[in-house]
Amino acid sequence: MAIREIRVVPDPILRTPCDPIRSITPAIERLVTDLLETVDDPGRAGLSANQIGVGLRAFSYNIEGKVGYILNPVIEETRGEQYGDEGCLSVPGLWYKTRRADYARVSGIDLDGKPVTLEGTGLMGRMLQHECDHLDGHVYLDRLEKEERRQAMRMMRSR
Repeated sequence: MAIREIRVVPDPILRTPCDPIRSITPAIERLVTDLLETVDDPGRAGLSANQIGVGLRAFSYNIEGKVGYILNPVIEETRGEQYGDEGCLSVPGLWYKTRRADYARVSGIDLDGKPVTLEGTGLMGRMLQHECDHLDGHVYLDRLEKEERRQAMRMMRSR
């Protein structure tokens, strides 16, 4: 369908919790196609629907050459810890060390309404948490240590 424009902070849709998808319609099928086409670019690990201006619970991913999507994702389990560089398409050019669980498991559905489970450690675990945060109205800057968050917000305002 289309590679969509990425919304950036301070766009209010990025701070608005997304609504669950109630039924699979042609519009939802187009949304998934757009998410998949937009995330399928080198350096893009994940993309939530609100990052392309749609306030529904869906995201796509592109991890180690595997591209996919999930609808109505919910984090079921996290464990362990990782502390590493994180960036975001909606916060272009800023990378900060961010604390996340090392392992995450997310459940949701596919376009046929069938259950889907995504899980992983490292980058996959980080992406699952990052995208679910987006769908809950948060950006990764919210997770930064206090002084780093202040610095990041100053950088965003100076652009």
